[in-house]
Amino acid sequence: MKILLVAVDAKFIHTNLAVHCLREYAGKYKDHIQIAQFSINNTREEILRGIYLEHADVVAFSCYIWNMNIILSVIKCLRKVQPQVKIWLGGPEVSYYSQDYLANYKEIDGIVIGEGEQTFCGLVRYYLGEINVLSGIKGIAFRKSAEINNAEIMNYGAGDDGEITVTSPREPLSLDTVPFPYEDLESLNNRIIYYESSRGCPYGCSYCLSSAHRGVRFRDMELVKKELKIFLEGKVPQVKFVDRTFNCNKAHAMEIWRFIKEHDNGVTNFHFEITADLLDEEELELLESLRPGLVQFEIGVQTTNPETMKAINRTVDFKKLAENVKRLRKAHNIHQHLDLIAGLPLEDYASFEKSFNDVYRLRPDQLQLGFLKVLKGSLIEKDCEKYGIVYSSEPPYEVLYTNHISFDEILELKGICNMVDVYYNSGQFSYSLEFMEHFFESPMKMYLALYRYYERNGLYTLEHSRMRRYDILYDFFKDMIKTCKESPDEEIDVFKEILIYDYCLREGLKNRPCYAGPPVEYQKFKKICNELEVERSKAHMEHFTYDVIRSAENGKGMKKNYTVLFDYSRRDPITRSAKTLDISEY
Repeated sequence: MKILLVAVDAKFIHTNLAVHCLREYAGKYKDHIQIAQFSINNTREEILRGIYLEHADVVAFSCYIWNMNIILSVIKCLRKVQPQVKIWLGGPEVSYYSQDYLANYKEIDGIVIGEGEQTFCGLVRYYLGEINVLSGIKGIAFRKSAEINNAEIMNYGAGDDGEITVTSPREPLSLDTVPFPYEDLESLNNRIIYYESSRGCPYGCSYCLSSAHRGVRFRDMELVKKELKIFLEGKVPQVKFVDRTFNCNKAHAMEIWRFIKEHDNGVTNFHFEITADLLDEEELELLESLRPGLVQFEIGVQTTNPETMKAINRTVDFKKLAENVKRLRKAHNIHQHLDLIAGLPLEDYASFEKSFNDVYRLRPDQLQLGFLKVLKGSLIEKDCEKYGIVYSSEPPYEVLYTNHISFDEILELKGICNMVDVYYNSGQFSYSLEFMEHFFESPMKMYLALYRYYERNGLYTLEHSRMRRYDILYDFFKDMIKTCKESPDEEIDVFKEILIYDYCLREGLKNRPCYAGPPVEYQKFKKICNELEVERSKAHMEHFTYDVIRSAENGKGMKKNYTVLFDYSRRDPITRSAKTLDISEY
């Protein structure tokens, strides 16, 4: 008997925690279980081929909004090429409308509903002949044709029997009973490792699946420390905690932060999703003491509109959140990723622009603009009629328009989102964007103007190299500044140098654009590198006539003749920018 757990992740570098937990929880049965990992970047043919060549008796898929369409396509073909195989689905995407999936897709034998470890272990025992009937397993939905004599499994495929059975729900299990999910860390090299120290959330935000099941369960702290030590000793590059709100319990969060500080290996980075307004003085002082790059935060703001917060059952003190984000930014040791959601109840275009500008002015390292997804089983699903929320009928069920925001405005926000990703979130245009802001009424209007420039010039749907992005930004700035200044020559000259500086912070200027000045003479570069003991292949030198940083801050040219050495062997652990040194005196 061979059972195949299939993960189709959003990216190759992701690790599907669910399938690893299921296999390890199966304990003595796990030798019968294999894991097949794919990503949504694999073609359906590649996924089908990989599954087919395993020749499994049972194939179980881990289902989410990002992979559901691919999985449904694959199982239709899988049923044709392996008519005898048993096909099971599980995960948040299929847990809330399991009977509908079984009714609409005859290829599916059954669905695991909700938390899967105990239920999946029961299925394994059933197919190994230790349990006689599927109806004795809690937390599943299955069609009658799936419950067969195990001796016949190789000769009996899914039938068209429409009779569906749903067993009684299963009680949540203790997280302490779930084994460490990663048997072989070496097989996961070059992947982000996902880990959980808790399940659930004390909050009831209506757009989140946690709103359907309130409450939090924590893993025993000694177990957590033992497992974190495995990651640290293995020098895993990044461990991503999937805890819904990691710092909802201060004592729990503090103990883990203290532990990773005390056992810091200088390599591993830990990612946490937190609510920043909960942080108090004691927590902030501890966080400020961490090695730069040890920790990164994802902070869900979603909106700064009080009425919208109320409508989605969300309670966030934005003033306190802003104070804490600014304080951590000043410490410059924690990468901060802040989130917003467009299409929420009662938030129109103007309200979203205010939310955008409020969050943008906090200067997060990344600003993620998401769009409301009406998840199956979430409370907001029931509020769609009330707020006129119309969303796609296909996963990921993304908002199309609401009573307060039109589809045209959603499309415009998507364009802005793309510009933010390319120019802000890349971290490659920091000073250029700061300088440009001075010429726009608000940050969002700047990105809107940039998006419209892309659209107007047929650039939006094209792929562009990194250098091309700089060229486009230069052309955009020239186009914009000429409409608002009679004599824009100095601003253009300043902007040229700021663009060059931004570029050189990441890598040397090998192919000089037309707006760059002459390169620094090579013998001078060689001499200075030797004197400073800097490896020439990991350095670059550039001359400037404006104080780039002060000019960006003030929005006008500040004269300064100086030469900068960019040392790529010493990068900022938060921004990844090169170490810079004014070498004008040499």
